[in-house]
Amino acid sequence: MRYLWLLAKGLEGLGMIVVLVGLVLSIQLGFQDDGLRSMKYESYALVGGGAVFLAGMLLERRIGAR
Repeated sequence: MRYLWLLAKGLEGLGMIVVLVGLVLSIQLGFQDDGLRSMKYESYALVGGGAVFLAGMLLERRIGAR
């Protein structure tokens, strides 16, 4: 049970890191006047990171930790 909780927390943390990296890349590309590519990275990061975070949250709920 503890292993699943750690896995869930790890997935949540990984999802947040993916979003953060995507936003940093988006900001850097925005400063280089590459707006459309910037938005592409940002949207991919938000969708991917959000999905990983959601998987961790659902796993945590499934084991009854929340």
